[in-house]
Amino acid sequence: MSFEKFISEANEAVKFSLKKLEIKNETFNLTEPTREEFGDLSCNVAFLLTKQLQKSPHVIASMLVEQYHQFRKTDSNSQSYISSVVAHESGYINFEANLALIGEEVISHILKNDNLRVDIGKGKKVIIEHTSVNPNKALHVGHLRNVAIGDTIYRILRDTNHDVKVLNYVDDSGLQVADILVGFLFLKFPVTPPNNNIKFDTYCGNEIYVKVNDLYEKDPTLVEKRKLLLKKLEQGDPEIISFASEITSKVLKDQLRTCWRMKARYDLLNFESHIIISKLWEKTFERMRNENIIIKETEGENAGCWVFGSDVEGIKIIVRSDGTATYIAKDIPYALLKVGTLEDQFRYQVFLKQWDNTTLWSSTTDDLNEANQLNFFPAEDSITVIDNRQTRLQKIIKEILNKFESNSNRYMHLAYGPVLLSNRTAKDLGMESENQKSVQMSGRKGVFVDADFVLDTLYRKAREETIKRNPDITGKDLERTSEEIAISAMRYSLIKNDLDKELKFDMIDSLSLDGNSGPYLQYAYARCCRLIEKSNINSFSGDASLLSDPIEYRLIKHLSKYALSIEDTIKNMEPKLIALYAYELATMFNLFYEKLPILKESDVELSQARISLVEAIRKILKIFISFVGIIPLERM
Repeated sequence: MSFEKFISEANEAVKFSLKKLEIKNETFNLTEPTREEFGDLSCNVAFLLTKQLQKSPHVIASMLVEQYHQFRKTDSNSQSYISSVVAHESGYINFEANLALIGEEVISHILKNDNLRVDIGKGKKVIIEHTSVNPNKALHVGHLRNVAIGDTIYRILRDTNHDVKVLNYVDDSGLQVADILVGFLFLKFPVTPPNNNIKFDTYCGNEIYVKVNDLYEKDPTLVEKRKLLLKKLEQGDPEIISFASEITSKVLKDQLRTCWRMKARYDLLNFESHIIISKLWEKTFERMRNENIIIKETEGENAGCWVFGSDVEGIKIIVRSDGTATYIAKDIPYALLKVGTLEDQFRYQVFLKQWDNTTLWSSTTDDLNEANQLNFFPAEDSITVIDNRQTRLQKIIKEILNKFESNSNRYMHLAYGPVLLSNRTAKDLGMESENQKSVQMSGRKGVFVDADFVLDTLYRKAREETIKRNPDITGKDLERTSEEIAISAMRYSLIKNDLDKELKFDMIDSLSLDGNSGPYLQYAYARCCRLIEKSNINSFSGDASLLSDPIEYRLIKHLSKYALSIEDTIKNMEPKLIALYAYELATMFNLFYEKLPILKESDVELSQARISLVEAIRKILKIFISFVGIIPLERM
């Protein structure tokens, strides 16, 4: 896009001036100033030359700018993306963009092209694993941040020509599954929920998992029974595996319905039990043992355990002295499978059709005629979305991979901070939050908020607001609009902040039409649609050179950077950047809408130019809010 051309030209201008002054191999940075009076780009090169040239930064900057002006005098016929270059008294070289030229190019490009895809991936194969909630409970609002982050990254990579596969790892043989099996097999909880209105995943989590964990302290024999069940799961006991599969499959299907409501979708479910049954873990263990990646302790507190000596995290038990694998152990073969160190030996079968009519596959160990050998593994890059409380374990996995793989960068942990509930939201949801600014959730302790409950609450609040603003909307239109506003409120609130920070979720803020929220973006999009509809224009060909107001220039500049924003998001794996770009575009548009006449502009040509600008904004806004997983609404 044109802003990239402006950056490139500014870069070449500095290099040209350095060459004229016979200064070689000097590095420098071009950055966007925080204040508009300093132009559109600033260069720090003069500061880097003070020692070499024994002059002040301002003098050096002036010398370089003079060289550039001499060049422009000899090349005055060519169009330039630079409108001016100034040596600021501070020593920076400040560049202003030729926004008239950039405006013509960028608006024309956006209006003439239905496909505005930025081809960054070139078909590169990427695996994203996200969600991966233990199949013993319903999703809570904290899990939804994982879903929103993973699905947003998937959407961005997919639409920038990456070959993306989305995986959901199902830990159906771990401690938490053993917990609910204790409830069913030893405490005789009924397999069918006593209340028909309760989802099975909610029943398992709220009624069984929490109560069983509470009983462990009162009845230590239950802990031994859990250990027995865990061992049978790991050894592939047919009867226990079959019952566990029945239970976890029912939980998983309910979990998926919640994820689909969030507009997330997946390509493959991998079951941990299949990794055990396929002997993939045994092969991995043998290889780690034979290559001395793990060693067996013979004395001390870890006697009899197989351990890995991490350079960063110290000793980590991989296999306990009783022969059972630890939590991290069964993640290792899966990680090796992703990067191609282990060969994919699985076959796959159709699990379900999803909300978007795509097929969700699952691994299988059954020798079925209809099972397929599909190409899910390996990938050039593997991204695992897990919250930052798992960072230590992910570092160990990457360190172990590095013992096998020369390129450990192929495996990436995308960490994020946990979700807390604001005091206000906790009270609204009936949770105790006395003298607390926020409430932290815990599934084991039963201190959490069911994701479906939050989405239902958001839906009801969105419905009330929709009826207030549009009294004539009824039926399916009302239901659809309310649901899409609720989902946009949730998804946007979960990705708009820095990944590494705790997120304090507030229901009222997330639904605001006036702040940094998903509905705010939808409202800006609906405003664009309404303006275009009222204009009765079918073909947009306004003269962009007429757009000279500072408000219009800011919009043009922002539109010209849409590709850069996408590139930065992928480079930094930071979905917040997409949300920020969309929010800034919506805010600039709303200012434009309020301050400048568009349909009521008396100059017909200027009015048409502004409508064309609105259409360009609408198209880019639609792309960016779709990245976030928000459905653009033409009416709110």
